[in-house]
Amino acid sequence: MKKVMINAYQIGLLYKHGTYVRMLGKGTYWALPGDKVEVHEFTKQFTPTCELNILLKDRELAERLHVVDVKDNELVLLYENGLLKQALGPGRYAYWKEIIVYGFARVDIGKIEITENLDRVTLLSKVVAPYVRTYTVESYEKGLLFVDGNYVKTLESGVYYWWKNSIAINVGKIDTRQLQLEINGQEILTRDKAALRVNAWAQYRITDIEKALLQNKEYEKQLYVAFQLALREYIGRLSFDELLEKKETALHERTGDGQAPATVLEKVQTMADALGIQVAGFGIRDIVLPGDVKDIMNQVLVAEKKAQANVILRREETASTRNLLNIAKLMEDNPMLFRLKEMEYVEKIAEKVSSISVNGNGVLIDQLRQLFTSPK
Repeated sequence: MKKVMINAYQIGLLYKHGTYVRMLGKGTYWALPGDKVEVHEFTKQFTPTCELNILLKDRELAERLHVVDVKDNELVLLYENGLLKQALGPGRYAYWKEIIVYGFARVDIGKIEITENLDRVTLLSKVVAPYVRTYTVESYEKGLLFVDGNYVKTLESGVYYWWKNSIAINVGKIDTRQLQLEINGQEILTRDKAALRVNAWAQYRITDIEKALLQNKEYEKQLYVAFQLALREYIGRLSFDELLEKKETALHERTGDGQAPATVLEKVQTMADALGIQVAGFGIRDIVLPGDVKDIMNQVLVAEKKAQANVILRREETASTRNLLNIAKLMEDNPMLFRLKEMEYVEKIAEKVSSISVNGNGVLIDQLRQLFTSPK
């Protein structure tokens, strides 16, 4: 015989020759040959060595157990004394009703929408998070929800939670802020066959996300090509000089007479509407000239500046001559003014003389006196 002790908060299951007989409460027991006693803790999950259905035929044992059956498309959240402890996957589980207060929340993870009353803390906990898909749509974004490849709805900004299962979910997101497109390195011929390299920019905003993502593929590339073709067509109708004159304005102006060629913005906006895009602005950043054309332009610029300088010089010379003529007429009519002008020039000469050495008799002194004094 074998002595078996069952302590408090424990329970024993007696088997005779492999067959379950009954439960054993707290106490000391003697096991005969062929007897087996399983001891289980009330504070732990009940995991017997034999089939649970056999044990549940014991009504007394069944009444002391929580039996939880979890299907393939379900998840059961296990709470111990009000605290979330475990997520139970498909299978059968049993827990004692004796010491710990257990709670169970059954959820259906066979669908994608989380319709159960679960807060964000629960969904993001380490127990439930592995079974949850999380998507974030920023405040400046919009999203399109696709389920198994089918468009379902448009998502506004926010955080979205779905159950993680075999259903394929994809979220296409688009930035709704104003965006900029660079159109660089465009080799274009003007009407007079001048080969130029043009760098331009465009600003746009996506206004219809369904058109941009559902009805068009790579909308940004299509917008780029639209600007590229419109720019080539517009510049091809202008001569080189006209392009330089209209670089800052003509590409933005709206034509109203119906005869002038459409501007780049007008032409592109028609195409952009089909892409769900509103074009906000367009401009040419710079025009790169070929080396020979650049040399010619520099020569023209130098010639223009020289001509402007000669005009200014001649204008100044004419004004100076006219001023001298006026002064001469005044001095001719007024001898005293003529004498003052003489004194002015003598003063200017004297400023440049640092010292004067005088040699001679009194006649030289009289001559100097006559030079610097006016006759009475």
